[in-house]
Amino acid sequence: MKCLCEISCACRPVADRRVIVPIQFRIASRKLIALPLLLGCLTLLPNAHAAGDGEKMYNDLREKNGLYQDEDWQDYVTEIGERLLAASGNAGGNYTFTVVDNSAVNASATQDAYIFINRGLIAFCRNEDELAGVIGHEIGHVVGRHPQSRKGMNRLGGLLGWLGVIGTSSFAMKDLGDTLTATAITREAREQELEADAYGAEFLAKAGYDPLAMIDVIHVLKDQELFAKSVMNRPSVYHGIFGSHPRNDKRLNDAVHRAVPLAGLTTRPPERDFWAMVDGLVYGDEAATGLIKDGVYYHGSLRIVVAFPEGWEVTNTASAVTGRDLSGASSGSITVQRQNPPTEEQTPEEYIRETLKRDDIENGESIVVNGYPAYVTDIQILGGDDQVRKMAIVYKDGGIYLIRGTLGAVGDPAQFEKDFRDTLGTFRAMTAADLKVAQNQRIKVIMANPGDTYEELARKVSIKRYPEETLRILNGHHPRGEPRAGDYIKIVQ
Repeated sequence: MKCLCEISCACRPVADRRVIVPIQFRIASRKLIALPLLLGCLTLLPNAHAAGDGEKMYNDLREKNGLYQDEDWQDYVTEIGERLLAASGNAGGNYTFTVVDNSAVNASATQDAYIFINRGLIAFCRNEDELAGVIGHEIGHVVGRHPQSRKGMNRLGGLLGWLGVIGTSSFAMKDLGDTLTATAITREAREQELEADAYGAEFLAKAGYDPLAMIDVIHVLKDQELFAKSVMNRPSVYHGIFGSHPRNDKRLNDAVHRAVPLAGLTTRPPERDFWAMVDGLVYGDEAATGLIKDGVYYHGSLRIVVAFPEGWEVTNTASAVTGRDLSGASSGSITVQRQNPPTEEQTPEEYIRETLKRDDIENGESIVVNGYPAYVTDIQILGGDDQVRKMAIVYKDGGIYLIRGTLGAVGDPAQFEKDFRDTLGTFRAMTAADLKVAQNQRIKVIMANPGDTYEELARKVSIKRYPEETLRILNGHHPRGEPRAGDYIKIVQ
């Protein structure tokens, strides 16, 4: 390529993947267009001082209580992971295995060797071999350097798009570059998933697990994905071992069966009793969507807790939680609602005045609520029967929460002022102890009796939607299977 300018940028290969060659270009009359290209090239250079993606995710989850609060489970997945690493030739590698407190059926791996397994995925495994298959698959992504490849291809696609803009003066070339990159990434992703499956099966066999468990867990999770998508209208979120495969994919079966001869004549015993471990595992997302217990509101996803006055009725919708005094002694109500963030940096007071555009506030004061900046104020009453109107804004971990209070014609204003302040004062981050209180849906392991059916068992579980179908999928009996007498099966209580 002929040198077109005074500026040259040499993009080094990422690790051993020599997919990027030196690029030279002239800014000429297109200086503003070339600038993003230059910046894009610079982002490809390694930053030795920056924390990796996995480390950042792990620290963020730990700070926000997003890790599953059960040390036995954290130790268990680490034991399985280390056993697989020893068989993979990566023994002693700096890997971190973590169970995430999330009900989504998902797992992921980062280039700095952090393996995240959601408890929602673990619930659908039926033995340690299947769980090891999931973990082995994610190790396969790290060994295959797939996260680096995906990140590099995204960046390269952006660079090529900007090169097209520079060469043609048309921003349509940027869109074309993005489209071609997305197509290439999808194609490469399928190959990477197959490669990770092959790696995972190999690690299973060498570690003394059944390599065919890789196919077994794919079938169970594929059934769950199809059911969630077609019946419950939930999107698929897992990139992994079933995201790119039909249920009976020949290439997958061939890749897994190639690992069978690697297995020894005898299998090693499991690290722990899987059924004893899964008994009591938190199930579902009841706390994640908002749960009320004894006047206290828990939201697992937002990681917030707020307690309303004793005796008040508390209800919640998808967007707000409201407490009301129905005793007859007061007509007070308090509502907590999440707000959209401002378009620019603002204090809580500025948010009320400028974003909410309230010009009817008075007697306001800036306060701190359990470590979070807040602003509480009275709202002027210009008409109607209300005696008191209050408002507060609390900033918590990037979220903005509006707390409103109203006392109608009935009740003592001084008492309501105290009730509002007390409720505001309970607004706090969710703790591990809160999670244990809020997450009361758990898997229970039972032994099937003669004549048991999923239709009959479904009447005894706490699953609210499609209980019979869910029990079948949880136990690998979808779509028409029934429990067999003497087998362990999972129910939810």
